[in-house]
Amino acid sequence: MIKKKKDTIKSLAIHEKDVGSTEVQIGLLTNKIEKLSEHFKVFKKDKHSTIGLTKSVNKRKKLLNYLKNKNVESYQRVIKQLNLRK
Repeated sequence: MIKKKKDTIKSLAIHEKDVGSTEVQIGLLTNKIEKLSEHFKVFKKDKHSTIGLTKSVNKRKKLLNYLKNKNVESYQRVIKQLNLRK
């Protein structure tokens, strides 16, 4: 099930007014990726949106690598909370 944007921000935020930390950005990108994946189940030939999906996946991968190098505990928490495979 795809979470709402506000729920994702609240669950991953470092402090009360956090909307732009690495953890929140990863969560928002994960929501976007899940939403696009559902879109492709219906619209298989939508090649234009495929580019957006690829860019989102690559950006999330870069942010995950950055977070892993910067703060391992936070990285593991995000991976566990978002059910990512790493």
